[in-house]
Amino acid sequence: MPSGSAVWTERLEAAAAWRRTQGLWRERNTLQPELLDFAGNDYLGLKDDPRLAEAQATAVRRFGAGAGASHLVSGHLEVHEALERRLAALVGRPRALLFSTGYMANLGTLQALCDSDTLLFQDRLNHASLLDGAALTGARSRRFHHRDLDDLERLLSRAPAEAAKLVASDGVFSMDGDVADIGGLATVSARHGAWLMIDDAHGIGILGAHGDGCVGHAHGIEHVPVLVGTLGKALGTGGAFVAGSEALIEHLIQFARAYVYTTAQPPGVAAASLAALDVLAAEPERRQQLRDNIHYFRHEAALLGLPLGDSFTPIQPLVLGEGRQVMHWAARLREAGLLVGAIRPPTVPNGEARLRITLRASHPRESLDRLLEALARLYEEDAA
Repeated sequence: MPSGSAVWTERLEAAAAWRRTQGLWRERNTLQPELLDFAGNDYLGLKDDPRLAEAQATAVRRFGAGAGASHLVSGHLEVHEALERRLAALVGRPRALLFSTGYMANLGTLQALCDSDTLLFQDRLNHASLLDGAALTGARSRRFHHRDLDDLERLLSRAPAEAAKLVASDGVFSMDGDVADIGGLATVSARHGAWLMIDDAHGIGILGAHGDGCVGHAHGIEHVPVLVGTLGKALGTGGAFVAGSEALIEHLIQFARAYVYTTAQPPGVAAASLAALDVLAAEPERRQQLRDNIHYFRHEAALLGLPLGDSFTPIQPLVLGEGRQVMHWAARLREAGLLVGAIRPPTVPNGEARLRITLRASHPRESLDRLLEALARLYEEDAA
């Protein structure tokens, strides 16, 4: 009989071998400064803004490098309190609550709201953190077809009227770049007495009248009682928040284990996020430049015959189908000094492997042209 150590070695080796034979092995690539980054989520180009760096450094000198404890012990600092107030104002909610990551925000919120008596309905293409959060809760979970309100209506109509029901959806879908029908989801949810939870991670900062996302003020708390956003994408820093009513936030403070049992966000990161919100308010031209870049890229890609997905957000998927083809294209682009996301199952469904191209306000036109030309060459080679 193999020893315990040998059993685990065999398990790890078998898992690695299976993933390698399927062409799904993942590797970390250290970003090289000479590469043009079309893979990250720094949509407004704030990550490298010196004002954010200075705000972070100032806060570190004042508060220290870390918070030192959880929010409920001694780690909740005035910079955290200020950031929560600003985030609540951004999205038009009474309160907001900081989490260390978007993944933890979704896990913590679902775990705190749901139990085995809850009925949970999710879009099939929701982010992994929402799907994993559902599994953690023990709730009875059903997944409706992507952006299909009729399917959601069908599932909800079968649920007992007295049951606690929660509908959860991405706002902007991270692999496709398309946007949920927030108004439609709110209407269907309300008709069946369900709460609606939207993860607007990829909408905050770029969509909405003032960067308040695809939910924000346009869909108030009565339509979307639970709103999640992240700070590590368009705002260029890190962490996440949940926004909603006084009762919701107090409930999460009491029962969200991913909030209660973790060290608070480093104060320097919170200060940098406050600076990012200042830039967001003062420089709307960044959002306009991003929209211009998206329009230009899509227009030129259409002229070249590149089969982009239907997205008006910075996320521009180029679905190639096979994982090996995606990895080949990504490697060729890297050789040309261009970094794009190479996305394969299980992140996306089988047969839908893709290049996930992300655009920034800070991408100059010549960089967009360089990427377009390289993609066109690869497309022509495959067609030959």
